[in-house]
Amino acid sequence: MAVPEKNKIDMCHGPLFSKIVRFSIPLILTNVLGLLFYAADLIVLGRFGAPEAMAAVGATNGLTVLILNIFYGLGAGVNVLAARYIGAKDDRKLAQVIHSSMAVALYGGVAMAVISILFTKPMLRLMATPAEVFNDAVLYMWICCLGIPAVVFYTFGASIMRASGDTKRPLIYITIAGIINIFLNLFFVLVCKMDVLGVGIATKISNIIAAVMVMRALMRSEDATKFVWKKMKINWAAFKEIVRIGLPAGINGSFFSIANISIQSSINSLGWIVIAGNTAASNLEGIVYVACSSFYHTAISFTGQNHGGRKYKRIVRSIFICGACTATVAFVLGWTCILFGKELLGIYNPDPDIIQWGMVRLKVLMSTYFMCGIMDVITGALRGLGHSVKPTVVTLMGVCAFRVLWVLLIFPLNKSMLNLMISYPVTWVLVSSVNGTILYLVCRNMLRKVNMRNRRELVQ
Repeated sequence: MAVPEKNKIDMCHGPLFSKIVRFSIPLILTNVLGLLFYAADLIVLGRFGAPEAMAAVGATNGLTVLILNIFYGLGAGVNVLAARYIGAKDDRKLAQVIHSSMAVALYGGVAMAVISILFTKPMLRLMATPAEVFNDAVLYMWICCLGIPAVVFYTFGASIMRASGDTKRPLIYITIAGIINIFLNLFFVLVCKMDVLGVGIATKISNIIAAVMVMRALMRSEDATKFVWKKMKINWAAFKEIVRIGLPAGINGSFFSIANISIQSSINSLGWIVIAGNTAASNLEGIVYVACSSFYHTAISFTGQNHGGRKYKRIVRSIFICGACTATVAFVLGWTCILFGKELLGIYNPDPDIIQWGMVRLKVLMSTYFMCGIMDVITGALRGLGHSVKPTVVTLMGVCAFRVLWVLLIFPLNKSMLNLMISYPVTWVLVSSVNGTILYLVCRNMLRKVNMRNRRELVQ
């Protein structure tokens, strides 16, 4: 299969480290810019909106991620399969994956939007959202729900691009959409005095713009990644494979969100000032997280393509390089956030009480975030190799169940922000240890089979 676009990367041949760096840097910038543009929402509200507006948006964060996580997981399934068929040079199956995934984006996105709107109020009540921010939180969630189909189209489209090694164009698209988002934020909040409503509308407009640009790029592709609207239908064999790999990842993310929602609910019970401080710190933490999680997607794509191309030793080397890179990035960015935390939090909101609460979160999480990065690379490598259920089960037990139990059993003993934050690094160590052992056994078994086959070929 020809891959004529200069933006794409052949992951099965050539030097690994330089290609991983070339692949990862645009992906890191794309993800960080996405968070920075969300940060722009919070900054505009914190400085120019009503005092509780930033808390209203922050109170919905865990719920928003919960709703979208199933599609993020399916996007990982699309990434794995597309990368595998690109590596195996199987154009027919690649086309089936692309057109099936877009059909799922359309029908599934619309269905999820309707369901989410219906359940917004009960979920926010369950999360103990304070009365003074409840109505604004509902309004923001409803607007976010209406934009779900656009988010899913962008997610699946970007996954296909990543599978072929193209991380540059998604970076360009998210940059354009994000700049538009900032200007619309300022216009709606400063000129139209719309606060939460204005920020929500601006964000969804930018999501639609990003989705349109990604779809246009796929429609103009010159190789087997080309998308044709008339061919958009669900191929059930391809759909089953997407679900087999992606659904466990989506369930994993959703239960992650449920665990985090339980923590967010405990934070909500501490008052809106604590919520605002946690929201600002969470956004800074999110920048570090998406930078590190870029190597999760890198591990998926590189293991997926090399698995399809039967380049097993390159798989192992890719995993080690991604792990070292994510730990380095986490260490540098994490300690930058700690050292300059007060100044960075002050950008969101200058209130010293809000800054104080934000620093509690930053000091605990940013000093240990390299553990989270390594955990994600291990998980991504397992999924790229087609082992999606195993890391999901481990994560459900090691992260989700453990954090919920922490909230139920440990938090009541000392109802403080510090107590809640300690649960994060503990769970990262647990999951990394177990999934790391599983990955070691999978790779050892894979290489053993290759060596046995090579010996048989030599004898023959």
